[in-house]
Amino acid sequence: MDRFFINVSDIDLNSMTAVIKGEDVKHISKVLRYEKGDKIEVSDGNNNEYICEIEKIEKEFVQLKVLKVVDIKRESNTRIRLYQGLPKNTKMEIILQKLTECGVDEIVLVNTKRTVVKLDDKKNDKKFDRWERIIYEAAKQSKRGIIPKLRGVLSFKEAIEDMKKNDFNFSPYESEKSTGIIDVLRSDEIKSSIENKEIFTIGIFIGPEGGFADEENEYIKNNGIESVSMGPRIFRTETASIVATSLTLYELGDIGGR
Repeated sequence: MDRFFINVSDIDLNSMTAVIKGEDVKHISKVLRYEKGDKIEVSDGNNNEYICEIEKIEKEFVQLKVLKVVDIKRESNTRIRLYQGLPKNTKMEIILQKLTECGVDEIVLVNTKRTVVKLDDKKNDKKFDRWERIIYEAAKQSKRGIIPKLRGVLSFKEAIEDMKKNDFNFSPYESEKSTGIIDVLRSDEIKSSIENKEIFTIGIFIGPEGGFADEENEYIKNNGIESVSMGPRIFRTETASIVATSLTLYELGDIGGR
């Protein structure tokens, strides 16, 4: 059953009705060729979802009847805020799609010393419209309960300051030899912190192509962000983002069905 996101204000549980607006209307009618009486899934992007029946398809909206409120937990109590050193555009698209599927909560774009593609103003760059659409479509496909946020672009030092609001932070670094990512995720510090909080937010800082400069990594460690190894092999930036997120949600979240 296909899933669509709508605003909370477009669901009325008193009358058990809902309305889909925007680009999804054309997708429902022209691409998927849904008709009156067909059933779809709807999420309000706030972890609430519903089984609905199409009552009417118009040019500007699709009218729905809410048949059932679905009681299911799609999102982990471990929230991942992934800070991504900006890679080239094609890699960025892979990162956004796969991190959304994995379960990341927010993706923050960062300019670093070795960033090849420099972006300054989100409002004036059309790439963001496409990137946000990729996240949206991936959230639909993977049946997320929320649509992950895309934020930035931050400078390197702005990202470090932003990470201070997280409960714990780490950064994979290819030259790190003493501390492995699994050692950190299984540490008593992490376990005790999670037990005492309903929602636990972890920040992960990933470098761009070429990784972090040595002075950046020193700055990361000097600001209380754990530098970790992900093993003896070197990952590309898009692989590192996906692997770090997956390992974290496997150990501390809901990947693997725990």
